[in-house]
Amino acid sequence: MGYKYPLIRIDRSKDERFLRLLRFAEAVITCHETVPIAERGTLGSRPNWMLNVSCVCASMVVMRLIFLAALSLAPMLLAPSQPAWVAKSNQNAQVLLKIMAQYSPEDAGELGVQGMDDRITIPAPDRPEKVRRDTNQAVKELQSRLASEKDPLVKQDLEILIKAGERDVRSSEAYERRVLPYINVPRMVFSGTRALLNPQVPPERQKQALIRLQRYAGMDAGYTPTTVLAEQVFRSKLNTPGLIGPAKAEVEQDLSNMNSYTSGIEDLFKKYKITGYETALRKLQDQFSEFQDFTRKQVLPKARTDFRLPPELYAINLENVGVDYAPADIERLAKQSYRQIQNQMQNLAVKVANERGYSSVDYRDVIRQLKKDQLKPDEVMPTYHKTLEQIENIIRKEHLVTLPSRPCIIRLASAAETAQQPAPHYLPPTLIGNNGERGQFVLPAGTVGSTGEALKYDDFTFPAAAWTLTAHEARPGHDLQFTAMVERGVSQARAIFAFNSTNVEGWALYAEWFMYPYMPDDAKLISLQLRLLRAARAFVDPELQEGKLTRRQALDLLEKDVVLSEAFATEEVDRFTFRMPGQAVSYFDGYTRLLQLRSDVEKGMGPKFNLQKFHDFILSEGLLPPDLLRKAVMDQFVPKA
Repeated sequence: MGYKYPLIRIDRSKDERFLRLLRFAEAVITCHETVPIAERGTLGSRPNWMLNVSCVCASMVVMRLIFLAALSLAPMLLAPSQPAWVAKSNQNAQVLLKIMAQYSPEDAGELGVQGMDDRITIPAPDRPEKVRRDTNQAVKELQSRLASEKDPLVKQDLEILIKAGERDVRSSEAYERRVLPYINVPRMVFSGTRALLNPQVPPERQKQALIRLQRYAGMDAGYTPTTVLAEQVFRSKLNTPGLIGPAKAEVEQDLSNMNSYTSGIEDLFKKYKITGYETALRKLQDQFSEFQDFTRKQVLPKARTDFRLPPELYAINLENVGVDYAPADIERLAKQSYRQIQNQMQNLAVKVANERGYSSVDYRDVIRQLKKDQLKPDEVMPTYHKTLEQIENIIRKEHLVTLPSRPCIIRLASAAETAQQPAPHYLPPTLIGNNGERGQFVLPAGTVGSTGEALKYDDFTFPAAAWTLTAHEARPGHDLQFTAMVERGVSQARAIFAFNSTNVEGWALYAEWFMYPYMPDDAKLISLQLRLLRAARAFVDPELQEGKLTRRQALDLLEKDVVLSEAFATEEVDRFTFRMPGQAVSYFDGYTRLLQLRSDVEKGMGPKFNLQKFHDFILSEGLLPPDLLRKAVMDQFVPKA
């Protein structure tokens, strides 16, 4: 899998424990070295092995001592060296991280903020107002620091932090002005539990999940059941004029998924052998049942049948994910690209059909034929791991980008995880104080239809699909990008607060594009199919919001022309209409901007252009939005190359 052990650089003067261990180890080595080589024996020779057991044990003691010393200091030794400007920038980031820790401790804990494991989010009618108040104060403090800052990189990061705070305030104000505050509590509790109950969290921290569970259930002194608080928040705004409810399809799907979350929480506690959870879980199950009844009787009647957001909110969504095209412009560009990709697919489909002896050469029929080669359940993960190994070998051979030192995790989603996110996705690693935690590429099992029926995917579990999905979610896509940030010590402003889907998803789709020439023909066709999907997203998402397309028309286009399964097409339209309206546009936006940036840099640099160095520089800049990324490339990369 291309795993490489990182070099460990040790400064003995900084840790007395390590120094003492090394001195003792050196003494043993000195003693060991006094034994003549001829008398030490060979490990494969039984008589000499037995005669020289003390010498061999001494060697093992030495190695164990050195290993233990390194292990005890692992966080310090394996951490990337941090430039002074990054350290200073990270101090500034604490201003916003403290607010996150106070109001969203589960999220802060997942990022790596310490001391969050037993804390939970407390819904309250005035919570958004308090968050905005504290964020506005934080922005003023950051603006004050910006006025006196001299370092240009720290200044840029301060600007990122300020914009992030201001953007959060605008978004919060707009949504509170227009939308009833509906909270999916079972999903929230499952997410907070899963954050602690996973194999990369140490056992002593996993135990804190029980405290969280008890607090969600209102069992600890001073805590009210989270379901009760969420109901109070919703009711507090019912008489406010002009507020719209959540989309009806969203509420109906939430009702269908609630039992999955309950089962998922129990499965996690059993899997990680956390004892004593039963009483709290039974209370939560009763509370979830009551909350389900509340949702059906009080939320569902307020739900809107028209999924469309007010234009103001959709515009904010686009801004939040980093899209800076006007909807009309990106719709035009995406439709043009859609037609071009279809032509590429048709040309390639003829070749694939002839190679495989298919009767039809229409790209739609060829994809349907490829999908018939479904992997058995026990073949899915080996196929993806083998594909990842092939991709990493190509990356090294072709010098496309520098690979991280740690291996990538690929796994299947549980039923509860699939309910939470019914599409292939990536769970990022801990970004603050990372101690070796890795991100995860997760494949879903299925989704739920509009009438609650189970829908199964056939889009990810055939060999030709593994190439482009692995390139996108694992390497050189999401996993490489986030792991590179961890290993290179990118500032928290750029790794967390600059986060925008246009950068993240743009890079991952661009990664598919530059891996395309190295894929087998059948995998190329599926890569083009998913590229066609990203172009479709960029005009279907806004056209649904504008009323130019109905949900049924969007499903038909995705199932018939993009050749998605009913499950995948349903997940996509759910994403456009209520899961994350606007987010899907970011893939095409970021991808086209990266293509244009690379083209401009290649033309400007000519023979001096180095692709690996270009990609490495892009990754070193963290998650800068397109305009700042272009500026960094033109101001820093091009002149120094």
